Amino acid sequence: MQILKDAAGGAVGGIGCVLAGQPFDTVKVKMQAFPGIHSGVFSCFRRVIAKEGFKGLYAGSAPAVAVNVGENAVLFMCYGQCKRVIRAAFGVPTDQKLNTTQSACAGSLAAVFSTLVVGPLELIKCRRQAQFELAEQRGSVKMTPWEITRRLFQAEGLRGLYRGLTSTWVREVPGYFCFFGGYELVLSFFASDKEHANPAAVVFAGGCGGACFWLASFPADVVKSRQQVDAEGVKSVNFVKGFSQIWRSEGISGLYRGLLPTVIRAFPANGALFLAYELSKQILS
Repeated sequence: MQILKDAAGGAVGGIGCVLAGQPFDTVKVKMQAFPGIHSGVFSCFRRVIAKEGFKGLYAGSAPAVAVNVGENAVLFMCYGQCKRVIRAAFGVPTDQKLNTTQSACAGSLAAVFSTLVVGPLELIKCRRQAQFELAEQRGSVKMTPWEITRRLFQAEGLRGLYRGLTSTWVREVPGYFCFFGGYELVLSFFASDKEHANPAAVVFAGGCGGACFWLASFPADVVKSRQQVDAEGVKSVNFVKGFSQIWRSEGISGLYRGLLPTVIRAFPANGALFLAYELSKQILS
């Protein structure tokens, strides 16, 4: 029963995450994939609104909901089970809470499994968000999420849907160590028991956890976005070559392109994620 509560809480949290942060995620992907077109956060916002309207900021929302619901349902379900594994590995009694480092290790381990779900969904989301630029540059036809999936599968098979998987793992495994570790650490300053924590404290701790995730893993996310969007010639190379290519051509700033809107998005999106997760678990209990 607990595994279903964790999954349901993660799914509800994923919806809240998208509703709170999708415009910033769209800007992030566009800045990462098309640095020659989008040089700054505010100029990117203005260009998207001018060219695509406000709906352009919510491009890819359907796959984004699928990504976040699927990822967070699996992530939090695995997180609950991985905490049991970590508890056994460290010999922590069942009546004793895991410390921050142990919780972070459980989150990192859970990310190994959730990435297998999020990989194809993340690819489709990124393609949808980048369609306007791809149409401008290459005359690509705009497609629905289903059409993107079908065409990728026909052209490259299952492997095509998992393009950028290594980069996603490089992002997720250390990122979720910092994500859950940051959340648990910050929340411990406000309450010793999460069930009685103030909602504002949960939102703030969730936002801090989200910011920690991106600060720790952002270069891997830039490589992943370019591989999945097939931008700037990064599609066909592995993670190490893609990383080196961006480093040589754009310097360290290229590996952090789009960081500002991502960190801004992290606070409301991940605050909503953890608040919805904790409240859902309480209601289901």
